[in-house]
Amino acid sequence: MSELKTKVNTASVEKFLNSVAAEQARKDCYEILKIMKQVTKEEPKMWGASIVGFGSYHYKGASGREGDWMLTGFSPRKQNLTLYLMGGFEAHKDLLKKLGKYKTSVGCLYIKKLEDVDKKVLKELVTESVKRMKKAAK
Repeated sequence: MSELKTKVNTASVEKFLNSVAAEQARKDCYEILKIMKQVTKEEPKMWGASIVGFGSYHYKGASGREGDWMLTGFSPRKQNLTLYLMGGFEAHKDLLKKLGKYKTSVGCLYIKKLEDVDKKVLKELVTESVKRMKKAAK
């Protein structure tokens, strides 16, 4: 079995965020950082070279693969701000209807810029996702 490449490390979150070239994306990142820090009550850590993550949980997949992963996190990608909300979006349909402009994949929420979404709803989504993962990890 291959080892997970994206792991928590000691790189500087602030240095990483300050390296985001687009000013608006950088400002949005700092706002998302604040929201996730409030929700998780955890200090941000770098996961790999480009993901800011908060907290962690241990998982064991059906294949027998196990490891540690962040409770929530985000990454400023070229196309979008990518938020990692574990556990999927099926349970959050009502919140998603109120969120604004976004796209999703299995555990990722993609937004172009923070002003495209309702920040209170976003904070609620992050909160629900973190609660769900903490409960599942027990």
